[in-house]
Amino acid sequence: MKGQELFDLTGRVAVITGGTTGLGREIALGFADAGADVVVSSRTREHVEAAAREIEALGRRTLRVVCDVLDRESIQRLHDAVIAAFGKVDILVNAAGTAKMAATLDEDEAEWSKIIETNLTGTMRACQIFGRTMADAHYGRIINVASLTAFRGSYHLAAYAASKSAVASLTKTLAIELAESGVNVNAIAPGVFTTDMSSALVKGTARGEEQLMRTPMHRFGKLREVVGPAIFLASEAAGFVTGEVIAVDGGYLASGVNS
Repeated sequence: MKGQELFDLTGRVAVITGGTTGLGREIALGFADAGADVVVSSRTREHVEAAAREIEALGRRTLRVVCDVLDRESIQRLHDAVIAAFGKVDILVNAAGTAKMAATLDEDEAEWSKIIETNLTGTMRACQIFGRTMADAHYGRIINVASLTAFRGSYHLAAYAASKSAVASLTKTLAIELAESGVNVNAIAPGVFTTDMSSALVKGTARGEEQLMRTPMHRFGKLREVVGPAIFLASEAAGFVTGEVIAVDGGYLASGVNS
């Protein structure tokens, strides 16, 4: 197989939860550009419609299915719609997530539970439902979205950090369990990208300035810079890669003294 063919997603069917905004949307469009048919889903129908139109404009097939990862039946309906329309699912990206800043000693239990339920349990539900179909087909690529907070403490983000640390652990455990089935399970740990969820935390704030200081490239990530790693993990190029959490962080985790 030639080098370019290793990264070709033509004929693949990808599903992306949380794929209508931010990094999820960028990955969806990158997959479509690489040849895949892509189904994105979120809780907001208007967002699903808008993303679907963008995918179709790239000449790819898609569906318009609203899904809430807090609702297992909702994920099952998404799965069933994809199988009915395409007959298979090759790639799953779990990008649905939420965060809220709070001092750990003052963390509201209901808010804590919502974050854990969305980021961790929602990912687990999708992995179970889509992963079983992939295992039965003896082929699949599951890509979870973790975070640098899986490796470093993050001030006033205990619930988010705990959930993403658990996503990294879930990724490794599921990779081991599915290793002989033809299903590869990996995760991407993004550095700071200015998405709708993160902008208020980092743009023009002391927190953002500290992030830049700790990042050797001294800038935030550009959304398109997560696409390459995602395509790699979804492609034949990553056939022997499983159980990995790949940081896309401008050198943040490698950093000690930057000047």
